[in-house]
Amino acid sequence: MSNCFHLAIPAGDLNLAKKFYCDVLGCKSGNSEEGHWVDIDFWGNELTLHQSEERLPKVRHEVEMGSVLVPHFGIHLSDGAFQALKERIETAGIAYLDKPYRRFTDSKYEQETFFIEDPNGNILEMKTLVNPKILFKVD
Repeated sequence: MSNCFHLAIPAGDLNLAKKFYCDVLGCKSGNSEEGHWVDIDFWGNELTLHQSEERLPKVRHEVEMGSVLVPHFGIHLSDGAFQALKERIETAGIAYLDKPYRRFTDSKYEQETFFIEDPNGNILEMKTLVNPKILFKVD
């Protein structure tokens, strides 16, 4: 049994969503039920895209660097994978909701992050940590 995370989201048009996750982000597709859902290998986690009419509501929540869109999900990547992903997004002409920026600079929690949205308006936050080993350590 693996410890991968599973998340199912409304995806709008499945073909459009699958193109975004596979062609733009570089993920791979897996099991599916034509016209209903498709599994995406989201960096080792199972993201299930469901054909839908609805979109999730979103609001901005205040945090130390400003306001962030909620709900959102994402992934922590190595710096190399993160920089390559930024290049893929920019090459594809995907607009950033929040452009790449650094948080917690000069601290053990320093990270670079950005926010984008998929074709159905689901918000993704992509991150790279300067010190990834610190992620779940308690002081």
